[in-house]
Amino acid sequence: MDLSWLQNVKTDSNAPMVLEKQNGSSRPSPPIPGRRNKARPIALALMGLAAFSWLMLPDGVHQSTAKGGNNARPPAFSWDQITPSKSLEYHDCFDGFQCARLEVPMDYHRENGQGRQMAIAIARLPAKVPVTDSRYGGAVLINPGRGPGGSGIGQALLFGRDMQIIVDAETDPALPTKTANLSARYFDIIGFDPRGVNNTTPGFNCFPDSFSQRNWELQVEADGMLGSSDDSLMRNWQRALALGAACSDALQYAPKGTDEALGEHLNTPPVARDMLEIIERHGEWRERQGQTEQRMYDRMYGYEQQQSILTRTKWKRGQEKLLYWGRSYGTVLGSTFATMFPGRIERVLLDAVVDVDKYYTGEGPDAIADADAIFDRFAFYCDTAGLDGCPFYTHGGPAVIKAAYLELEAALYNASVPVAPSPTRGPEVVTWTDLKSVLRYSVYQPLFVFPLLAHYAKSLAEGDGSPMADFKQRSRSPSCPSDQCLQTGPWSGQCLEKGANELYAMSAILCSDAPYLRDMDQARFQEAWASQKAQSFTLGDYWAAITALGCVGHKSRPKWQLTVRRRRLKIFLVQSYSNKTQKDKAIRAYFQSGVLPDQGTVCSADLKPLLGESGSVHAMNAADRAMYGALMNMVAQANNLSRRLPFA
Repeated sequence: MDLSWLQNVKTDSNAPMVLEKQNGSSRPSPPIPGRRNKARPIALALMGLAAFSWLMLPDGVHQSTAKGGNNARPPAFSWDQITPSKSLEYHDCFDGFQCARLEVPMDYHRENGQGRQMAIAIARLPAKVPVTDSRYGGAVLINPGRGPGGSGIGQALLFGRDMQIIVDAETDPALPTKTANLSARYFDIIGFDPRGVNNTTPGFNCFPDSFSQRNWELQVEADGMLGSSDDSLMRNWQRALALGAACSDALQYAPKGTDEALGEHLNTPPVARDMLEIIERHGEWRERQGQTEQRMYDRMYGYEQQQSILTRTKWKRGQEKLLYWGRSYGTVLGSTFATMFPGRIERVLLDAVVDVDKYYTGEGPDAIADADAIFDRFAFYCDTAGLDGCPFYTHGGPAVIKAAYLELEAALYNASVPVAPSPTRGPEVVTWTDLKSVLRYSVYQPLFVFPLLAHYAKSLAEGDGSPMADFKQRSRSPSCPSDQCLQTGPWSGQCLEKGANELYAMSAILCSDAPYLRDMDQARFQEAWASQKAQSFTLGDYWAAITALGCVGHKSRPKWQLTVRRRRLKIFLVQSYSNKTQKDKAIRAYFQSGVLPDQGTVCSADLKPLLGESGSVHAMNAADRAMYGALMNMVAQANNLSRRLPFA
């Protein structure tokens, strides 16, 4: 897949102050005179890699057990404990994070100051140095993609520390001041839930309660995905109409006394405007920290004429700039921000790039254009690994392995596999939809799911559906209405299960962003479906279902949309595949100093699906090994989540 580096922009920056550790507490060293750095390149960096599958966390994630003599678990953190505010007011949450709820207008175009408010849920992983340290690099906002509709809070909690390792300097910030690398930079990681997603409020319900939602989702699974049978179009179309009507009713609802419905303000441009508000309020928060630190310094050392800390932490009102790392849909969000606020960019990394023209207008190649080529690599790697590394290996080369898989798909299409109960689950039926779902996951995350695909395909080819049945059942999570939901009644806010509406938030946002997907009749849909199947046998059916079919019945329309007069900025091309330390070293260099790889750079892989680690891994130095460990931890976290991904 050809990916791109966007044109450079330039800026200057000041270095703040160093804090040194004395007697177990942070004390400021004498001020370091302010220094102007030479102008350094700042870019919208686009790098491609296989997108991870991000999954939203439930609201009731507990903090870790308190240290010391008291072994009692602290109370579970709840977002309801935080009162939304127009400034960033952080509260300790989860394990080493700080959380806030930032109040922003639902409609930024409303000029009278009235109207409904959104409370944007924010989780901050603090930098390894204070904001007054000369090495503090700022706050990197992140978006996980997986949608639209993915939770930035979930991404920060699961992957924030590993992402921080990648963007931070490799030097230990705890080194004594005299030996510290003063050019090193260390960053906050900030995840936030976009409008309509997870912990950001108000939310919306397409179902009266969680039990009704789970019941619907099990029925969808039993019906089978688009393409699973001769009548799959009829069944999926009718379900899309019913679901679209339910979600539209919720999204078009405006509380009594208001004229603003959530569905009018869920599309990507208002979220980009929320990001601008977050970085502005972060600048305000940084200045408050600097004021506190400066007062402490003046008391300890006497009044400092230069007021260096205040200078370095000063809030640049209306001029704060964005540091950002977005994946998949997050690249659409980052590109939208850059289009709306081109002068407010410092570092923007777009990772696993989505074609923005295609997303907004339908013009251009589909995102699934290279999906079949990824599956071809499964056959190639399986042949290379042999029977020891790939259970589905068949003698004769990659073409024979691919043909064997297609034969298995055809067999399942004609006859599902009944599976007897086991000590841990009931009876099950493995279907064509189930196998296609694993194939879909494997294209998104080949490093982990290629081995699973090989294992399940081998078992099914031998008539054993038990491994697939076990995996399938682990993806289900039964749910009953809470006591609060039962008291307040169906459709109430207490019946909204946070973290469970990812799929429905995705449709709400996508259908608001993409006018070409709205008002689609069955004839137009069948044309789109046929086109996508022709592009990809691996993802064509699925992609048609979540894009064109996902917008059937949706009636909400955004109040304001993005209009782009120029198609795109001048770009540089970069190619890369799989997970690689080289790629992340390039990311680190970019966030540290704005340095970009040479045009046409190709990163070699440290680890390949079914084949394992390359020799370069064993030759890594300590710094590279730490970065590689962060990568592997992110893969492991994504692997665990994949066990719970729904098949529908």
